[in-house]
Amino acid sequence: MGRKNGQSPPFFQAVKSFNRKDEFEMNKDIVNLSIVVYIFSTLWISIYGYHSLILSILYLSGQKKKKSRLALPALSEDSLPHVTIQLPIFNEKYVVRRLLKAVTEMDYPGKLLQIQVLDDSTDDTARLVEELVHIYQTKGFDMVYIHRQDRSGFKAGAMQNALKSATGDFVAIFDADFIPPKDWLRNMLPHFAEKQIGCVQSRWGHLNISQSGFTKAVALALDGHFQVEQPARSDNSLIMGFNGSGGMWRKACIDDAGGWQADTLTEDLDLSYRAQMRGWQVKFIGDLVVPAELPDEMAAFKQQQYRWAKGGIQTARKILPNLLASDLPLSARLMGTLHLTAYVGQLLMILILLSFLPVGLYAPQVFKIFPLTILASFGPVFLYAIAKSESCHGWLERSIVILRVLLIGFGMSLNTSVAILDALSTKNAGTFVRTPKINTMGYANKNIDRNYQVKISPMVLGEILLALFAFYTIYRLLPKLGFFGVAWLFLYAAGYLYVSGLNLVQEWQVSRQINMEKKNLRSNG
Repeated sequence: MGRKNGQSPPFFQAVKSFNRKDEFEMNKDIVNLSIVVYIFSTLWISIYGYHSLILSILYLSGQKKKKSRLALPALSEDSLPHVTIQLPIFNEKYVVRRLLKAVTEMDYPGKLLQIQVLDDSTDDTARLVEELVHIYQTKGFDMVYIHRQDRSGFKAGAMQNALKSATGDFVAIFDADFIPPKDWLRNMLPHFAEKQIGCVQSRWGHLNISQSGFTKAVALALDGHFQVEQPARSDNSLIMGFNGSGGMWRKACIDDAGGWQADTLTEDLDLSYRAQMRGWQVKFIGDLVVPAELPDEMAAFKQQQYRWAKGGIQTARKILPNLLASDLPLSARLMGTLHLTAYVGQLLMILILLSFLPVGLYAPQVFKIFPLTILASFGPVFLYAIAKSESCHGWLERSIVILRVLLIGFGMSLNTSVAILDALSTKNAGTFVRTPKINTMGYANKNIDRNYQVKISPMVLGEILLALFAFYTIYRLLPKLGFFGVAWLFLYAAGYLYVSGLNLVQEWQVSRQINMEKKNLRSNG
């Protein structure tokens, strides 16, 4: 069908219609709803900002009176307990050899150490691990190979299944990409001197921190958690979580709290809260560091964050009723609630963005609540500013890395929001999708099995659309609110473009490498 001379195409007619004030005013319900959403979301997200500030202040106050946590007297040889090391593995052929080498070199009497290799692998990792375990067994190590076919319960199921045959009074857990230091066990055990200590978490280090600007930003984000949040919670009797690896549990605590349960994707956080509500204590030792590998690809990072966010909300839904009704101090219950629901802040960020345009056009007076919340917005920034991190040398570099962390935070909000809605809309835990570990330092210039590289998600399109919406909001509101009224929207736009852009570039690099490999095979054939 044609159109009359001078008549605009339907798309441009729709845009002009949307831009007319009288047309938009017909949808007053949309404006009113946007006002409610904006105020509600802004006030709620401010609570999380103040939560970060409180943790930062608690951390700084604790540093003034801090004593080295490694200064505890070492245990005598006669008092060393039996220890079991659990190594949950799933398709980890690039890092498992390094892991087994590290744990067998740990300084601890062999007669008191059991190593359980929990292998749920479905690729050639299983054959490799079985061969390695046999080699170490012939060398006299008490190493047990446990291979499951069904992978029921995923990581939680593997650890709970192996717990039945664990001989140790204490259970240390390391994921496949970790390299525990030789003295880790001897430095960890003295912290269990008090009988109510059920778990001790050590700090994660970073093997590939300097690999790229992206890994530096991921490292700082983790350091904010391990260098500020965890010490603040641990030193002030607040509930803290075991991080799933690089920690040790008293076996009796695991049993008393109900064992590892697979009804969430964050079995570590779930068990931590159940144990502390039973009266056990979980402690953090920041002076004890276990190096691990950072995700170096955006697709893998998004997959990891999706699992953490979905599992965190699942745990909140499961734990919160009992937590709020528990006998724990009010401060512990309130801070625990904010801890469990922290990922909700990312969903609120999207709600703020989507409601900002109608509010800015037709109810800009609502923005007068901004001074009440501006301090809260500096909470995460302050937390990253005070976190000790090897990713930053000097304030200029730290400022650049913090900016990159913020861009990732804004850009990841869609990925996290979808994970939250997924957790709230389904009752089953879902599939535990592990983050690929490829030993980036050892295999930097070698061909990697393509099954270990995460494929790009269609969510990239949504991130690009949100970036365009942020730019459109800036365009519409800049004349009305001025630069400072819309400046922070550039973080949304830049964040979505950074996350989606890096995702696309890395996907292109992988595709290019695959094509080159195919070309070489044809030429050699």
